[in-house]
Amino acid sequence: MDLKEKIRVIDGFPTEGISFKDITTLLKDADGLKESINQMAEKFKDVKVDLVVGPESRGFIFATPLAYLLGTGFVPVRKPGKLPGDTIKYEYSLEYGSDSLEIHKDSIKPGQKVLIIDDLLATGGTMIAAAKLVEQLGGVVAGLGFLIELEELKGRDKLANYRVESLIKY
Repeated sequence: MDLKEKIRVIDGFPTEGISFKDITTLLKDADGLKESINQMAEKFKDVKVDLVVGPESRGFIFATPLAYLLGTGFVPVRKPGKLPGDTIKYEYSLEYGSDSLEIHKDSIKPGQKVLIIDDLLATGGTMIAAAKLVEQLGGVVAGLGFLIELEELKGRDKLANYRVESLIKY
């Protein structure tokens, strides 16, 4: 199945000059959703992982069913103030300003192999933050997986120290 055919492209959203890749058309398609999860699992079939991590919020959509399929647990990475327990934070720079993500301190044990899954690889900032949080807790990043990669933004370059897999490239 060609997953790219299941993605709706909306030009001029959210602003002029942007070509938005709308995954809701893939998500509502039962076969497309199932195939996207199966293809992600296939990309990492050679890696034994203990946990799957997903950044808020669309990372949850793909990371949770992938964790289920792989027989592992799921760990959310969230915006500050969204997790109820003790957390650690990683702050990162954006083009104009900064952002940060948090993870529960007790979510990953040292040495655990972790797969981090998100919907989109653009500039790589969110994924670097998620990987650094995993590593601060002693986890080993076994791979980074994405539904879509926007190649012109060169996010993969920032992730050169990690195994990166994407299903659809624009």
